[in-house]
Amino acid sequence: MYNKTKILSLVLLLFSLVSFSQEKVTLSGTISDESTNETLIGVTVIIEELKTGTTTNEYGYFSITLPKGNYTIRYTYIGFEDVVEQINLQENTRKNISIKESNVQLNEIIVTENQYKPNIQKPEMSVNKISVSTIKKMPAVLGEADILKSILTLPGVTNAGEGQSGFNVRGGAADQNLILLDEATIYNSSHLFGFFSVFNADAIKDLKLYKGGVPARFGGRVASVLDIYQKDGNSNKFHLNGGIGLISSRLLAEGPIVKDKGSFLVAGRSSYAHLFLKLSGNENSAYFYDLNTKLSYKLNDNNNLYVSGYFGRDVFSLSKSFINTYGNSVLNMRWNHLFSDKLFSNLSLIYSDYYYGLELDFIGFNWDSGIKNYNLKYDFKHYLSEKTKLTYGINTVYYDFNPGKIKPNGPDSQINPKQLDKKYAFEPAIYIDAEQKLSDKFSINYGLRYSMFYRLGAQEINVYENNQAVSYDEDLKIYEKATPIGTKKYGKNETIASFDNLEPRLSIAYIIDENQSVKASYNRMSQYLHLISNTQSPTPLDVWAPSDDFLKPQILDQYAIGYQKNIKNGRYSFEIESFYKDVQNRLDYIDGADLIANNAIEQVVLGGKSRAYGLEILARKNEGKLNGWISYTLSRSEQKTAGRTATEIGINNGNWYKTGWDKTHNLSVTGIYELNDKWSFGSIFSLQTGQPVTYPNGQYEYQGLSIPSYGERNGNNLPAYHRLDISATLTPRNSKDKRIKGEWVFGIYNVYSRKNAASISFRQNAESGKNEAVRLSIFGIVPSVTYNFKF
Repeated sequence: MYNKTKILSLVLLLFSLVSFSQEKVTLSGTISDESTNETLIGVTVIIEELKTGTTTNEYGYFSITLPKGNYTIRYTYIGFEDVVEQINLQENTRKNISIKESNVQLNEIIVTENQYKPNIQKPEMSVNKISVSTIKKMPAVLGEADILKSILTLPGVTNAGEGQSGFNVRGGAADQNLILLDEATIYNSSHLFGFFSVFNADAIKDLKLYKGGVPARFGGRVASVLDIYQKDGNSNKFHLNGGIGLISSRLLAEGPIVKDKGSFLVAGRSSYAHLFLKLSGNENSAYFYDLNTKLSYKLNDNNNLYVSGYFGRDVFSLSKSFINTYGNSVLNMRWNHLFSDKLFSNLSLIYSDYYYGLELDFIGFNWDSGIKNYNLKYDFKHYLSEKTKLTYGINTVYYDFNPGKIKPNGPDSQINPKQLDKKYAFEPAIYIDAEQKLSDKFSINYGLRYSMFYRLGAQEINVYENNQAVSYDEDLKIYEKATPIGTKKYGKNETIASFDNLEPRLSIAYIIDENQSVKASYNRMSQYLHLISNTQSPTPLDVWAPSDDFLKPQILDQYAIGYQKNIKNGRYSFEIESFYKDVQNRLDYIDGADLIANNAIEQVVLGGKSRAYGLEILARKNEGKLNGWISYTLSRSEQKTAGRTATEIGINNGNWYKTGWDKTHNLSVTGIYELNDKWSFGSIFSLQTGQPVTYPNGQYEYQGLSIPSYGERNGNNLPAYHRLDISATLTPRNSKDKRIKGEWVFGIYNVYSRKNAASISFRQNAESGKNEAVRLSIFGIVPSVTYNFKF
């Protein structure tokens, strides 16, 4: 009898569990901007009665499973008004919600003021977002709204110096950042050597910077991920907007292909300062142009197609005898498919090409090089319940490296054509990521990525004694190129070297109360590509190379802990994080390394390691006429290459030394003030430790010449860097009622004309014979004016 009773109780329990599960239904849908039908990324959907919620994905889709019942649903998004809706949820329901910036009332949907609040409960840390509307209010050099300049105001983000391209995150090198535009890799993010970024702010919908806590779907770099999405285009009606500046102009057109179903977007930019140089008889030239395109089409409620592209070029020439051309080209075709209300998928085919070339008439040759990759990725987002979400998928990348091709540029050239060995590689990966709410206090995000890398032929590889491509002279205490003792030939697609790595990811959030939380994360990431460069920031001459038996993959381990707090219902917010990271197999170059047109780059590099650690503080004012943020970072970034044996000295005597992008102190103050509906103002103040450099610490005489001798690498610093930028935006009141709306943006870069040092060189004065230091500064004060229009 006891057993029967026990079995009956168990059956009843299982039945009640099944019955309970059947009482749950799914609310899903897409959230978009009402005026354009543009889907919105990262909209927060809050179920107020349950104090739970979710966010829209990269395509504006959300899904959450709830018990049947009556709920108050709040939709909130930065820059838009909150929308609050009462809903009786009795069955699976799909809702397409439109939100807008102005105060309206739509039937039973009540619109209230939106407030920016950092997501306290979500197990997401070391992630920063800036809305495009905010970026456009920030002052920038030469009057152009600039995404890369805006992220430099965030804690943990710096660059190598004024006029330098790229950016550095938490003490990492610029090549350790994964930069994605609509999922396609961008290898050089700057125009005109850092004066402009390649991202046209008019064409950008959303951006997110991951400094840590990187989801498992991302891989291939060890410092950060900058994930940027272009706008889809307006499927309601045709719009045209642009801007005319002193240095450059831009134009964007968007509109419906089929109303409410399909849209197009085309945006172009170009600089034209070189035209004024030609008018003055100056044959030197520097300009850029780029083009953004996107086509979107909704087949039905479950299927969407997207085709997006980007093409950009920079041209720099000196009297037509030296011409440098470089730029990115990308193309992405995507298919979104809903298998069910709980399972969302995205299939992408991506092509990315970075080209860099030189024409040297005075020598008589042309130089072409570049990197291409072909990427297939299939991602799934599975909304299992209101407490658990899974993301999983595959990602495969095939690389085609062209280290360089030399060819004569005319019949009189004495240059023999030469093709450096092309290189090929294949990088597949699979991943799974889970976001789970364990209790009212604990949330967790954990995942695993398994990455593989195959260095492929065809190529003839040098063989060295003891497999050492760099030799060491114990008498002179110097490293030298080793002489190959033979070669080994590999056929097409034959594996030259292979690697695989498990990359666990973990982020945890402990919610103290609804306004504050403590978070921690751990990341392991692998990078199989190396940027061969002897400069502190990327240049068009830099060459990408794949890992092999000599260039080992970089492996990152990063730990972080932080605290977040919302103050006065989100009017203010405060974040503080501490991090530590180390990277294995970080390359370093021997003294006197020759990197250009080197067909055996393994002969001038040694494997070392790097580390970085620091404290980041971000305080924000999120509401009112005056808003903005203060960010401060205290950090150290170091590198070490010890000797391979007990007798070798290594680089810098095997001691730790500062990397070229170490910045001990980095302070940025950003303010935006809305005076009225006619005038708004913006300002940015930047202060940071000067870039590490190596100064001579003595000299000696040789055949009548003074030869400087140098101390430890990067043992000195340039003078502290600081500047103040301001801007003012005038929106004429009478233009708001016109079909064509316009605004004037006035800016001053470096208001007090600080002569920040880009470099300091040492020379002997020709007249006095004394040694002197010469400071090179790029910018003084730079005023700008731009007229923006829209209709």
